[in-house]
Amino acid sequence: MRILSVTFLVFSEILISSQDEVINNRRFPESFKFGVATSAFQIEGAWNEDGKGESMWDRFLHNNSSKTLDRRNADVACDSYHKWREDVQLLKELGVKIYRFSISWPRILPDGTTNKINQAGVDYYLNLLKELKANNIEPLVTLYHWDLPQHLSELGGWLNPQIVDYFGEFARLSFRLFGDYVRQWTTVNEPKTACLLGYANDYGAPGLWLVADGVYQCAKIQLLAHAKAWHIYDDEFRASQGGKIGFVLDTPWNEPASDSDLDREAAEREMQFGFGWFANPVFIGDWPQVMKDRIANRSKLEGLGFSRLPEFTQKEIDYINGTHDYIGLNIYTGKLVEYLPDYEIGTPNYNFDNGNNVYCDPSWPASSSDWLFYYPSSIRKLVNYVNEKYSPEEIFIAENGWADHGEIDDQSRIRYHKGYLSNLLDAILEDGVNVVGYTAWSFMDNFGWGAGYTHRFGFISVDHDSPNRTRTWKSSGRYYQKVIRTRCLVDTCVD
Repeated sequence: MRILSVTFLVFSEILISSQDEVINNRRFPESFKFGVATSAFQIEGAWNEDGKGESMWDRFLHNNSSKTLDRRNADVACDSYHKWREDVQLLKELGVKIYRFSISWPRILPDGTTNKINQAGVDYYLNLLKELKANNIEPLVTLYHWDLPQHLSELGGWLNPQIVDYFGEFARLSFRLFGDYVRQWTTVNEPKTACLLGYANDYGAPGLWLVADGVYQCAKIQLLAHAKAWHIYDDEFRASQGGKIGFVLDTPWNEPASDSDLDREAAEREMQFGFGWFANPVFIGDWPQVMKDRIANRSKLEGLGFSRLPEFTQKEIDYINGTHDYIGLNIYTGKLVEYLPDYEIGTPNYNFDNGNNVYCDPSWPASSSDWLFYYPSSIRKLVNYVNEKYSPEEIFIAENGWADHGEIDDQSRIRYHKGYLSNLLDAILEDGVNVVGYTAWSFMDNFGWGAGYTHRFGFISVDHDSPNRTRTWKSSGRYYQKVIRTRCLVDTCVD
């Protein structure tokens, strides 16, 4: 299968940065929406206040502090539950037109079921939404950003098919309660990473080592849950509320390590195992064929009479296929992919099913995180690939950001966003890809799952050692503020 190769066009009006990078000096379209992103668990804190229930991440971290690099948890995080008015004013000063955040499922449904609705939690989100509206900031609301109610986790979490119905009820309640203020919804954030980190190892909640089969069951159930929420919105709320609903997938851009046919094949397989795993069922129907073939073959050689990749029924295929109004992309970096011979048959493993040697070019500038490197053309290549292969109605960049150790004068973050946004603008203006918005990760320094607070992504610094969780502007925040105001990445743009 062909790997898309994007040829970068250089026009006469260009400016060169101090790193000798070509930065597009044209303006973003007036319709393009600039914003920032967060998630409830990572910023809200107040983990057990005002009737909120326990999430699986609360339990996971309370039971074992070693799960984060700094042995800290999100009990207080950025304390945005109490500081939401201050945060909205910072959003207003930043100038964003859209703010992506998530609803904490256990904050409004303490045990995850509609048996008990926590009015204090409902009021928190209603107040936030009203304040955003008063300041002309559009919300992009994520229903599920990993904080599954602990009660539902104990029922089996994303391995239990009944969670689809519980999620549907949560989604229906959210649409009913908040739909008058929300025109853009995301069902599930990064289902691939949620499944791999929580059901393939103990890096994330619930910490189950089910790398041979649990990851695939998790994927199927999250896809069905996404479809359930989409159909509920489409059938019951779209006509009256007039919004859009999609989901958000994360992936690096996987580039062949060489021009060899084997490396090109490996790079496409890497895209299918990591991205097509979820995109294909929604945009095409069914799992990617390469996954079906490889996992079925390895399962047979392992002595099984069935594939470890659970089959969809035709009814399920039809139910999931087409459940999209847009696609959200979380793209941070690129990877090089080198072909490897198939692993010997032994202990079943998702990574062995896929194969490949995946790495980053050592010449790419590194962030403070060992997985994140500066490769700005990756965003242009990815949106072209997605546009060509899946033809989504719209593409929205839901996360894109840079990690450091908390520098206030964070020039490396400015360089990162300038380079990635320049390539994104190239994709829009030169390649004709319909990218409609960008919510940078992140609005403020927040809890980083297994990284704790050791790696910072925010435009706004948060002092997590201060009882007040003091907010301080970074240089990157001021740069992004100017980009939003001028729609221009450099000092002077060509209209």
